[in-house]
Amino acid sequence: MTSPASRRRAPNIRDVAAAAGVSHQTVSRVINGHSNLRETTRQRVLDAMEELQFRPNRAARALVTRESRIIGALVASGAEYGLTASLQAVQTAASEAGYVVDAAHIDSADRGSIEAALDRLMSHAVEGLVLLAPQSRTLEVIEELSIRIPFVTVHSLHSEDHRMSVDQVAGARLATRHLLELGHRRVVHVPGPAEWVETEGRRQGYLEEMAAWDLAPAILPAGEWTADSGYRVGLELRRLDRFTAVVCGNDHIALGLVHAYADAGLKVPGDLSVVGFDDVPESAHFLPPLTTIRQDFPELGRRCVAVLLAELRGEDPVSVGNVVPRLILRASTAAERVPAVS
Repeated sequence: MTSPASRRRAPNIRDVAAAAGVSHQTVSRVINGHSNLRETTRQRVLDAMEELQFRPNRAARALVTRESRIIGALVASGAEYGLTASLQAVQTAASEAGYVVDAAHIDSADRGSIEAALDRLMSHAVEGLVLLAPQSRTLEVIEELSIRIPFVTVHSLHSEDHRMSVDQVAGARLATRHLLELGHRRVVHVPGPAEWVETEGRRQGYLEEMAAWDLAPAILPAGEWTADSGYRVGLELRRLDRFTAVVCGNDHIALGLVHAYADAGLKVPGDLSVVGFDDVPESAHFLPPLTTIRQDFPELGRRCVAVLLAELRGEDPVSVGNVVPRLILRASTAAERVPAVS
């Protein structure tokens, strides 16, 4: 029979041991599935756990087995859709493997903030880390630190042994090639923020595809990942009136840019063909629906977790490569207009 004191708090492993008439070490063996126990002893412990409504928590399990079944995620703050989608994908893949994800967000790229976030995750006994902080300065700090547990870095230009990403260069080449195959030759690139790894990858892909067609590139100054930034760029493109097509750094930039053209009575794709990047859920409902590059975030999450679990289990390294993006064709792109012959 339980005492008044034990009813005022959650039961612990010693309460179970007392109720079952065994040692707390025996209760730990039952919790962790040890086979060298008498079945009668195991059943007494299970009956006591049921009577007390005892549910072993992850922290207790970690103390006994050194396995918390927790994966840490270090996430940079920002308006970039890919971060949210990547984190959700990692959480789903981890759950399917019997793990949970503990996320720590960093608001700045200074060393102190990053170290504090990592210390918090380590204090929770995370077994591995997914680093979702694709900014150049953040990655530089992370590479300087000695991370002693398995980790994988999403969208890094360095740390090849730990890097996992959607192929940003290939995605930008797809976007640019699509416009060139439609007959456009005056194609401009509107990038995202300069310090982001995705920005550099997409810029590189655009430059490579333009070079492959022996065409002069045109890249506007770096902006933000926002529709407001795209709107301001759209005002500038309207004034320049030199381009017939644009590869945007992401879908939100494209949204603002299309808005700026609509405000001037100009049409997309009649006056300007526009390609985005990411395929955010709303992009199919933009006016017009947006042609864009889809990143397979669920697959990215699965590969990240697969790499971590292989290392945690001491298995051969998983070689999975980059996730290949896809071009999603919608109504924001069309063939370049051929001027009428007078």
